[in-house]
Amino acid sequence: MENISQFSENYSGTLLISHPRMLDPNFKRTVVLLSAHSKEEGALGVVLNRPTQKCLGEIEEKFTFGPLAQVPIYEGGPVATDQILLVAWTWSPSDSVFKLFFGIDPDRASELMEYSQATVRAYQGYSGWSGGQLEVEMEEDSWIISQVKDQFVEGLEGDSLWQKFLLDQGPKYQLDAQAPEDPSLN
Repeated sequence: MENISQFSENYSGTLLISHPRMLDPNFKRTVVLLSAHSKEEGALGVVLNRPTQKCLGEIEEKFTFGPLAQVPIYEGGPVATDQILLVAWTWSPSDSVFKLFFGIDPDRASELMEYSQATVRAYQGYSGWSGGQLEVEMEEDSWIISQVKDQFVEGLEGDSLWQKFLLDQGPKYQLDAQAPEDPSLN
C-alpha cells in the first residue's frame, strides 16, 4: 500500500481505491474521486465505477433534447441518492494537469463539453465522510490512496476500473485484483 504520508494531509483531487477486504456494500470494489477533504470538516466525492446504464436524457425531460442528453449516470454514493450531481474533468497530457469541476450547473457542464472537450458525468448521490471519519478508515486500511495520473476512467467501468487501479498499486495486490467477488465461484 502507498504510504499515506507521501500525500499531503488534504486528499482533495485524489482517488480512493477500496481495499480488497472492504465489506461495506456501499464501497466494496469501488474507486472514489474525492473533490473535497479536510480532517476537520470531512470529505466529499463520487464513486466512479458504478454505471446505471442510463443517460440524463432518459430520466429528466429537461435534458432530453439538449447537449447533456447522452451524459451517463452513475451511482455516486450512498448520500442524497435522490439528487443528480454533475461532475466534469479535463486532463492535459502535455502538462499532466487534471482539472475537476464538481457540482456544476447544466449550463457550465454544456460549456465545458463544447469548449474544452471535458468528460461530463452525472451522479445519483455522493459519498461523504464526517470530520476525521476518512482518516480512521485509512488507519484501518479500508482505502488505498492514488493520485490521478491520466485519462483514468476512459473505457473502463465497474470492477474493471477497480481492478486496474488495484493492479497499478503493484504486485502486492495482483491476486486480490483478479479474484472473483465471490471466492466460491473460483
